[in-house]
Amino acid sequence: MKPADARHVDGTPDADRTTDAAIRVLVVDDQYLVRAGFRLILERAGFDIVAEAADGIEAVEQAMATRPDVVLMDVRMPRLDGIEATRRIVALPGPAPRVIALTTFDLDEFVYGAIRAGASGYLLKDISPAGLVNAVHVVAAGEAMLAPAVIGRMIDRYVQQQPVAELMRERLDELTERETAVATLVARGLPNAAIAARLFLSEATVKSYVSRLLTKLALRDRVQIAVFAYESGLVRVGDES
Repeated sequence: MKPADARHVDGTPDADRTTDAAIRVLVVDDQYLVRAGFRLILERAGFDIVAEAADGIEAVEQAMATRPDVVLMDVRMPRLDGIEATRRIVALPGPAPRVIALTTFDLDEFVYGAIRAGASGYLLKDISPAGLVNAVHVVAAGEAMLAPAVIGRMIDRYVQQQPVAELMRERLDELTERETAVATLVARGLPNAAIAARLFLSEATVKSYVSRLLTKLALRDRVQIAVFAYESGLVRVGDES
């Protein structure tokens, strides 16, 4: 499945960073022709390609030097892979760049690793030009390019046999009943309007709960809430939505 869904990220400060200027993009891939192709597509669409990098070490260096809004990150590269590079980039001080993982194969362990490291979604390298342009716009606006159902399948495939860490249980126990309900529905892929209807709340209240979850759990966006919900056992693959 290709990641056609974009899940909104409410309450994050990144959402308004790119409204008044061209979106700044760093393109990272160990293949020159791939980088050149992405650069051409994005420049024609009006994006500002601030730099390119051929491996993870260069990616981190360029991210620090140029402070892009979005990083297109190949996950399999020499010297330093895209997973560790993503982890370092999203940890940069200040408004950190948002990362889109690039992969040749759908739903592999590298994609899962990139999402856990802080990527806001992933794209297959055979994505259409229009799809690439849309993905960068979506992620730059503070949203995420990954359906929660896909996250669930990843986790079901790669970590279902692993015990839930005690720290994760403690973090789950810190949530109120309402926060737990909102986290569950976010992980199941419901938008704010549907969550509001399900819980008899206003959309503004749901947004406040999402923001509270991001702060309390020290998470980056709705994708990370979904990862936490599945990995903690709060939500399981096959649960009814």
